[in-house]
Amino acid sequence: GRAQDPAASGLRNPVCMVHAGDGSHRRFVAEQVGAVWVYLPDGSRLPRPFLDLRDAVLSPARIRDERGLLGLAFHPRFRRNRKFYVYYSCLGGKKVEKIRISEMKASRADPNRADPKSERVILEIEEPASNHNGGQLLFGLDGYMYIFTGDGGQAGDPFGKFGNAQNKSSLLGKVLRIDVDGAGEGGQRYRVPSDNPFVSEPGAHPAVYAYGVRNMWRCSVDRGDPVTRRGRGRMFCGDVGQDKFEEIDLIVKGGNYGWRAKEGFECYDQELCRNASLDDVLPIYSYSHAVGKSVTGGYVYRGCESPNLNGLYIFGDFMSGRLMALREDRKAKTWRKRDICVGGAACAFPGLTGTHGKFITSFAEDEAGELYFLATSFPSAYAPLGSIYKVVDPARRAPPGKCRYKPVPVRTKSRRIRFRPVAETVLDLLTEQSEKAARKPSSATAASSPAQAPSQKGSAKKLASPTSSKKTLRGPGPTRGARVGSPGPRGEGEEPERAQWPDEAAGRSVP
Repeated sequence: GRAQDPAASGLRNPVCMVHAGDGSHRRFVAEQVGAVWVYLPDGSRLPRPFLDLRDAVLSPARIRDERGLLGLAFHPRFRRNRKFYVYYSCLGGKKVEKIRISEMKASRADPNRADPKSERVILEIEEPASNHNGGQLLFGLDGYMYIFTGDGGQAGDPFGKFGNAQNKSSLLGKVLRIDVDGAGEGGQRYRVPSDNPFVSEPGAHPAVYAYGVRNMWRCSVDRGDPVTRRGRGRMFCGDVGQDKFEEIDLIVKGGNYGWRAKEGFECYDQELCRNASLDDVLPIYSYSHAVGKSVTGGYVYRGCESPNLNGLYIFGDFMSGRLMALREDRKAKTWRKRDICVGGAACAFPGLTGTHGKFITSFAEDEAGELYFLATSFPSAYAPLGSIYKVVDPARRAPPGKCRYKPVPVRTKSRRIRFRPVAETVLDLLTEQSEKAARKPSSATAASSPAQAPSQKGSAKKLASPTSSKKTLRGPGPTRGARVGSPGPRGEGEEPERAQWPDEAAGRSVP
């Protein structure tokens, strides 16, 4: 089973957590309002933010607003060049709303602070509406940056004859691929890789790598199996649906992901859907709005601590709070869904939490490959109710001492704020004895793992039901102002009550 171990709390709509890949095992947590905080390997937080872009980031007062600081990625050679990249909403001239992707550098004087004067704008894209802003930045194994943009907003991608997503001259509704280490023509601050799929197609923007995207919210690169390397480099994304379906996609070069012709496996725009030239890439999995209304893409688990989770793609839904996992069946060429057990007596494990904030905003992977998810109990950009949870499997843990690592020392110039868990464990809720144990600092760990099929005859051991575990980090401090907003992607319609979880028939894997 899977469970959750609280790792951080008190965050204002945490939208992403990334590591720098520099051996320090620091975790950088971005809040929608525009601040990025540093968490050290011992779980403590530094009191001053790594980066504060609140004056530049557009994060309005409207509830459930999708604008803000939406993405953060470190250069593959960050240890040498100190470069990192941010993706955020901003106002341009004449108050035109834009998406901005900028390069910045960490300070030479303090590796836990960004140089505020180092910002170098790489790319800006005008946004015709306030929603569907995308927000993911990734570096692939090829060293190029991948940028995931939304379709421009409103509903049904109403822009132009076919919408932005199907229009290869538009940068909206796309996966873009650029070389941030080179300069292009006409003053471009990036270079277009020569093998991008549409560089020779008249009218197409050469930076486009894939298209037909509605609003991909959270994508990841598979590290590959730790032994065989199978799966290494695959890129997974959750694409938020319109009225009926959410989907998980594998990104391929030149792929058309179907929007607005299709939503999930089904037709959305009947005329476009019947077009024989659509040739769209089908999702690896899709589920209906009976299960959830806004997918949050996750990661394939490749860590050391929970060996039974290896190869599982773990993701969730922002609106329903449901945690799910997909297991690849390579022979059948399908992906099969498994649910994650959270809460209740069946999921009770010492020291693990059985509840989490309903609104799952993101998933994350630390430098060691362990998996986390970010959630909040109230989707406001200024409410300090966000937490981070570590996913662990209490049914089978790695042997003691196997998963040790030695972080590269990073000097700190300020005190460290120690984390004190605020979440109760399942056993806290069941027994007075567990409640006392949970008050100890060491009891703030949580676990999570997928439901397993019944074991066959013989010595095969059945895994415990999966649960969800959270590790919570102490929040970054008081809120600034009383504005209300909510994180990135959202399906259309009003926010539902927490849904009853239907059986697996509500989801569908690629045939």
